[in-house]
Amino acid sequence: VRLALLPAIYLMENVATEELITKHRKSKDIVEEAIRCKLKILQNDGVVTSLCARPRKTGHALFLLGGQTFMCDKLYLVDQKAKEIIPKADIPSPRKEFSACAIGCKVYITGGRGSENGVSKDVWVYDTLHEEWSKAAPMLVARFGHGSAELKHCLYVVGGHTAATGCLPASPSVSLKQVEQYDPVTNKWTMVAPLREGV
Repeated sequence: VRLALLPAIYLMENVATEELITKHRKSKDIVEEAIRCKLKILQNDGVVTSLCARPRKTGHALFLLGGQTFMCDKLYLVDQKAKEIIPKADIPSPRKEFSACAIGCKVYITGGRGSENGVSKDVWVYDTLHEEWSKAAPMLVARFGHGSAELKHCLYVVGGHTAATGCLPASPSVSLKQVEQYDPVTNKWTMVAPLREGV
């Protein structure tokens, strides 16, 4: 808890007087430091350099998507401290030529081609906190070989290809101009301005 960011009155009247705090020396010292920090902030009294004012370090994780065959069905976490690769929950629907993008603590896998070479609209979401997969609303256009990116907490999928006719491996594909936006809050896809040419 960032104590110095609590309202001053609440910090002094509720937190500082809490019995668990007053009876434990280290806790009492932390709260007193937070009060001093809060008062400096309120009085605009120079630069606040105490621990309570330092920004927290953000956590980052690197996930690898792969497998033993040409189909991707595995998810791994690269533990940089332990210098090892840790297997995580398998991808529920193996695929190839998909796109992956993170928004916050969730990894989104969009589209691709499944084991039958059919082009997919599916969207799978890996929650890194709960370590589980779930399905999100499907894209509006089935695609593979596309790109995806996060912008302002929304997911964008761009270009790629879709099958022109049939789903056989030799079927021709069409380059897509369509760009879709996904809002994780509403679980809805919308078309946005298209590209000038399919990519």
